[in-house]
Amino acid sequence: MSILVNKDSRIIVQGITGSEGSFHAEQCLVYGGNVVGGVTPGKGGQMALDGKVPVFDSCFEARNEVQANVSLIFVPPPFAADAIMEAAAAGIELIVCITEGIPVAQMVEVKSFVEHTGSRFIGPNCPGILTPEEAKVGIMPGFIAKKGHVGVISKSGTLTYEAVDQLVQAGLGQSTCVGIGGDPIIGTSMKDLLEMFETDDDTEAVVLIGEIGGSMELEAAEYVREHMNKPVVGFIAGQTAPPGRRMGHAGAIVSGADESAAAKKAFMKECGLVVVESPANIGKTVATILK
Repeated sequence: MSILVNKDSRIIVQGITGSEGSFHAEQCLVYGGNVVGGVTPGKGGQMALDGKVPVFDSCFEARNEVQANVSLIFVPPPFAADAIMEAAAAGIELIVCITEGIPVAQMVEVKSFVEHTGSRFIGPNCPGILTPEEAKVGIMPGFIAKKGHVGVISKSGTLTYEAVDQLVQAGLGQSTCVGIGGDPIIGTSMKDLLEMFETDDDTEAVVLIGEIGGSMELEAAEYVREHMNKPVVGFIAGQTAPPGRRMGHAGAIVSGADESAAAKKAFMKECGLVVVESPANIGKTVATILK
C-alpha cells in the first residue's frame, strides 16, 4: 500500500500542451504513472506526448472520457486558481498543483471551494507526490527513490530529495513522498498526511521536514503526541533566518516567537518526535530507530 497515489491512479495533466506540462507529463509517463489524458481549453481532440495521450477541453470531459481521478496542474499563475477549482468541480479526487506564484487572496477562495467539493488538494508551489516504483505526480526525480516503508512529508522540495536520497543510502525505501508546498495557504497540512501514514499498513516510520513560519509543524507535533504510534523524525529548516525576513518560500517568515526554528524543534521534542539538528542526519536516524 501507500497513500494518495499508486499504479492504479488515472492521471490527467492540466496545461499538458505547454512546455513545462508536456515535459513533466512525459517524465511521469516514463516513470510508470498512468497518464490517461491532458487538459488545455481550445485544444480538445488533439493528441499530446507524441500521440500517446488525448487532450480534452475541460476536466469534466477528461473525468467522463478516461475516468481520471488525479489531476496534475502546470498552469501559469494567473489561471491556476481557476484550474484547481475546475478540477474539483469535475469531481477529480486528488489535485496536485505545481504552479508557484498564485496570489494568497485567490488561494483563500480555492481552499474553501475545494474543501466543499470533497477533493484532496496538494500544493500549490510544491514538487508533488511520488510513490516509488508505482506513480509520480509532479516533478520529483523518481530515480533517487526506492520502494519501502518510510513516509516522507516536506515543505521543502530540495530537502525532500535530500531526505529520500539519505534513506536509500541507509538501505531504507519509501512508501510515499509528499511535498506539500511552502506557501502561506496550502491544500493539505502535515497533520492530514500524518493521519494517512498512521493508518497505512505499508508505512513504519515518517520523516517530517518543516520550516520556520506558521504553526503547521506545531499542530503536526500535537497530532503525533496524541494519536501516532509510529516513530516520526523531524527537521526544521531556516535555523539561521533573521526574524521578519521571508526566506525562499512565501510562508517561511518568523512573525512570532513560537514560529522560530528553535521553538518548533523544542515543541516537537516535547511531543515525542526525534528531532535532528542537520538534514545530513535524517537517514541514519531513521535507520537506527527501525533497527
